[in-house]
Amino acid sequence: MEETQGTVVSQEKFDEMIEELEYLKTDRRTEIAKQLEYTRSLGDLSENAEYQEARELQAATEDRINRLEEVIKNAQIITNGKNKNEVGFGSVVTISREDDGTSYEYTLVGSEEADMRTHKLSHVSPLGAALMGKKKGDSFTFETPKGKQTYKIEKVS
Repeated sequence: MEETQGTVVSQEKFDEMIEELEYLKTDRRTEIAKQLEYTRSLGDLSENAEYQEARELQAATEDRINRLEEVIKNAQIITNGKNKNEVGFGSVVTISREDDGTSYEYTLVGSEEADMRTHKLSHVSPLGAALMGKKKGDSFTFETPKGKQTYKIEKVS
């Protein structure tokens, strides 16, 4: 799993992953073990859909545990940059499209935390990478599916 080496995360995300890992290793494993025990008691395992489903759930849970352990082991915890004038990890950036003035606000985070629904943008995504190191007032061009777009950085905090 080389992709997880040096995964950049905030302290908050790191703590969430530790908490999820603890839950999966204790409570969730116990729940699944009980479910497997119950479904075994139902009889013929080869035709027992509930048993097969419980085994798949167990496998998915173990995969998630392994993934979390790998990410946690190799995590690089980054705190919000002290330089509020320059876009970096943890920055909240407001940008506007130069052609129509449409404004967007993003928080730059590690790829484990990226979530466009909450405007959390990975610092290694094409837009995130284009923003890194820029300052308020800077303009930059970014390749989108609709072609090149030019944006201006309105605010960095």
